[in-house]
Amino acid sequence: MPRLMPLLFLTLSVPCFAQQGTETVPPLTVTVGLNHAPPYRIVEGGRHSGLYVDIFEAIAERLGWKVRYREAPFRRVLLMVERGEVDVMLGPLRTPSREAMFEFVAAAFPPERRLFFYLGEANRIERYGDLYGKRIGVLEGARYFNRFDQDPDLIKESAARYDNLARMLAWGRVDVVIAPELVGLYTLRRQGVAASVSPFFVPGQRSWIAVSRHSEAARYAEDIRAALKLLEMNGTYEALVLKYMESEAL
Repeated sequence: MPRLMPLLFLTLSVPCFAQQGTETVPPLTVTVGLNHAPPYRIVEGGRHSGLYVDIFEAIAERLGWKVRYREAPFRRVLLMVERGEVDVMLGPLRTPSREAMFEFVAAAFPPERRLFFYLGEANRIERYGDLYGKRIGVLEGARYFNRFDQDPDLIKESAARYDNLARMLAWGRVDVVIAPELVGLYTLRRQGVAASVSPFFVPGQRSWIAVSRHSEAARYAEDIRAALKLLEMNGTYEALVLKYMESEAL
């Protein structure tokens, strides 16, 4: 009988976690900084949705946390995290320069290719070298891949939102726009810009749930990871990803 006790304890504890979340986590209220980048982070008419938001809301529900949001451009959200004005950012890439201000808690979001969108065959990108001499639209504060981010010889024109970059492409102010795949496809379609996708692309990296090192929520990194694992095990995570992949793909 004594040898059966640990198994009995485990059997009883799993349903408890599944129904109530992580028992040791206090009912925090966390503030999430969001930039509008559909279909991942959607801010419209005071409503907040999108793949990243839905995944984090499901995690917060498991933990018994309340979530509130503050919208700002991507670069501004980074500054708000650094100042401790928000607790969480959804979807930044993990880079050495961000380690000082973020606790990168979980690589919660699927990797996505970085695509180069263009109008006119002269701006088609076949290889990395074709980028030289082109005016490339980038999101302010975003990181795409190391060689591109650190290349001083590229001509980069920045904007606060991908909507702005789509308009800049349509108006001829940039020759190429780099964007994560679904963000780029979604935004260009919404803006009515019939851009083409270059053959050259860069494989994506998983993006993160990142918590400000100033935030009390950083103490509960393991609990966030545990809640995410449960969503993966019960099929919730996969269902959310498929929902957005199917609805936004052209």
